[in-house]
Amino acid sequence: MTATRNLNYVAPGKYETTRFEKIHSEIFKNSIEASKIVAQEIKTLIQSKQAENKKCILGLATGSSPIRVYDELVRLHKDEGLSFNNVVTFNLDEYYPMTKENNQSYHYFMHQHLFNHIDIKPENINIPDGTVAIEDLNQYCVDYELKIKNAGGLDFQLLGIGRTGHVGFNEPGSHVNSGTRLITLDHITKVDASSDFNGISNVPKRAITMGVSTILRSKRIVLLAWGQNKADIIKRTIQGDISAEIPATFLQNHDNTTFVLDQSAASELTRLKTPWLVEECVWTEELKSKAIVWLCKKTKQSILKLTDRDYNNNGMSDLLAQEGSAYDMNINMFNKLQHTITGWPGGKPNTDDSNRPERAEPAKKNVILFSPHPDDDVISMGGTFSKLIKQGHNVHVVYQTSGNIAVTDDEALKFAEVCNDFIGEDTSKIDFKEIIHFLNNKKENQIDSVEVRKLKGLIRRRESYGATRYIGLKDENIHFLDLPFYETGQIKKNPLGPEDITIVMDIIEKIKPHQVFAAGDLADPHGTHEVCLNAVFAAMAVLKTKLFLADCWLWLYRGAWHEWDIDEIDMAVPLSPDEVLLKRNAILYHQSQKDRVMFQGSDSREFWVRAEDRNKNTAKIYDDLGLAEYEAIEAFKRFDY
Repeated sequence: MTATRNLNYVAPGKYETTRFEKIHSEIFKNSIEASKIVAQEIKTLIQSKQAENKKCILGLATGSSPIRVYDELVRLHKDEGLSFNNVVTFNLDEYYPMTKENNQSYHYFMHQHLFNHIDIKPENINIPDGTVAIEDLNQYCVDYELKIKNAGGLDFQLLGIGRTGHVGFNEPGSHVNSGTRLITLDHITKVDASSDFNGISNVPKRAITMGVSTILRSKRIVLLAWGQNKADIIKRTIQGDISAEIPATFLQNHDNTTFVLDQSAASELTRLKTPWLVEECVWTEELKSKAIVWLCKKTKQSILKLTDRDYNNNGMSDLLAQEGSAYDMNINMFNKLQHTITGWPGGKPNTDDSNRPERAEPAKKNVILFSPHPDDDVISMGGTFSKLIKQGHNVHVVYQTSGNIAVTDDEALKFAEVCNDFIGEDTSKIDFKEIIHFLNNKKENQIDSVEVRKLKGLIRRRESYGATRYIGLKDENIHFLDLPFYETGQIKKNPLGPEDITIVMDIIEKIKPHQVFAAGDLADPHGTHEVCLNAVFAAMAVLKTKLFLADCWLWLYRGAWHEWDIDEIDMAVPLSPDEVLLKRNAILYHQSQKDRVMFQGSDSREFWVRAEDRNKNTAKIYDDLGLAEYEAIEAFKRFDY
């Protein structure tokens, strides 16, 4: 897909091919590529209006979804001379009450990401005012609607989507005829915003939002959705019935709407999840595996019990005809899954490894376990981590960020007070009295001082030492990179930079690994996992010509947010009940992350609970498919870099 692709174009037969879908959608490899395409469409619209000497009226969204679109628009302005002189903008929403200066306000967001970097006229910027007196709010909302109408209506509306199916802040129950108004936020919306406000209790209960009818009057609508955590609501919106319970479904009635999705957000759509139900497929080995696992779940049967009739009755008659018999397919799939299971994640020495997921040699491997935060190692692969050490491998755990932003002020204050009591008047290294004063007088949205961030980072560091010592790792094999992109003191991080990549390259060159484990779980709320994984990819790409990397395998783990689907797993490491307990106890060493999970995303369970449940669920699926029964399983996918 190139940057010249037109999102308005719908190929002949598009809706016959995707007959389950009621809204035109385009699926891209990633959000970077997709965002550039959307920005290009906005650029074309602005320039066409300029050629006609007309204003271009844009409806704009906030949140994480449009950030890369705004980045690209800024680049187009700076590098290609795109002018916003004729642009008038109307933002969808704003928290209420909320001052413009608050760094959680959408006024702040829009200026930070777009308006401060382009030549738009300040008088052409319209964002709902979160400071309007409550008694004046109804009239204010009427006037906002009138201003949009007098401008000629919205030429283009950019949208994101919440897990409740809200567009703008039109929460479940919003009427199709609703206009700009004050609305009470849904609990799920507040949960999703809680990490931005350092806790759900700090999230505003209400917001001003443009109404559903206002949005639907837009001449063109593009909705953006990225990531696995949006997959379910995207499927329900695109393929489900129109309902006020999912306000985004009202977009099915708009004749010029496109959903722009990355592969993760689109993953639950029928054409991706079960494409054999949509059209004739090219049956690759990967697709066959996916289909057979799906068929087992659908029929509630193990692999070896599937019959020709099961395949024929569930849209796979062409696969059956191609392969000849259910019996042969079942045996091949059973063996494939059986060969993923190993209690030797570093390879079993002195054995035939032709059907094992890892090599037997070298018997003692150098292993790097990259952990984006100081607890992802034990949360996602604590049992495998322990096995690698016990089986004699030279294991190094590398923590990529300090994780300081995830330590609450109360937790930091507790440690500062203990330290201050212990050292008394000796403040030669850190002035804990100053830290205590700062935390006790910290203003709303104030960024932590360098000393406070250092203390919070030390809390997480010492918790990591406790966990890894418990598992059995030597202190000298623990490395803290404190990658610079993370150290902003804010939830919003800097982009990955050359310095970050160089730091990762240096540790890889130092250890010269035979195995690298890295976090492939990209559903964390603020994208740190993705940035850390990209740092590993970039570093290994640069080092690819080095001899030691020629025999290095890269394994990706999940577990903190999502798990690999069974058909994606290349290595499944079973855990005994004792190993499950060991993993749980290692996670519990991270006490600052217990009880009050600051960045829990859509999952309210503590990390040790969610990790344990996922590992046990993976084991149950293997059992249901007819393989051996285990207490729990940690799963990995091999990545060819």
